[in-house]
Amino acid sequence: MGQSKPLRPTAIVVEDDDIQREMLALLLEERNFEVLQCEDAETAALALKAKHPTLMVTDINLVGKMDGVDLAHFAQQHNADMRIIVISGRPLPRPLPPGAKFFTKPVYPTALLAEAAR
Repeated sequence: MGQSKPLRPTAIVVEDDDIQREMLALLLEERNFEVLQCEDAETAALALKAKHPTLMVTDINLVGKMDGVDLAHFAQQHNADMRIIVISGRPLPRPLPPGAKFFTKPVYPTALLAEAAR
């Protein structure tokens, strides 16, 4: 009988910049997250429904109809327990859902990982 590995928590990283998305994903993978990478909010919304992640990290400025703030509200309505981190190089354009955290770019890995581990 083989021992089953503990399930890794799932995180979604939503960022239209390939390099930034990859860097965020690598950071989280090092902390034992299974990471799904999405380049737009519409893809992320589908992944949220299919994969039930415990964490979502999203940029505000995304291609498509939804931005990161819209996505944060959608994610919170879909799963109130999910930790949501929203990042941007610009000020927050409108309020985030309760419990979501906002970080300005550049995001410091230690701050992001501390929030992700909560």
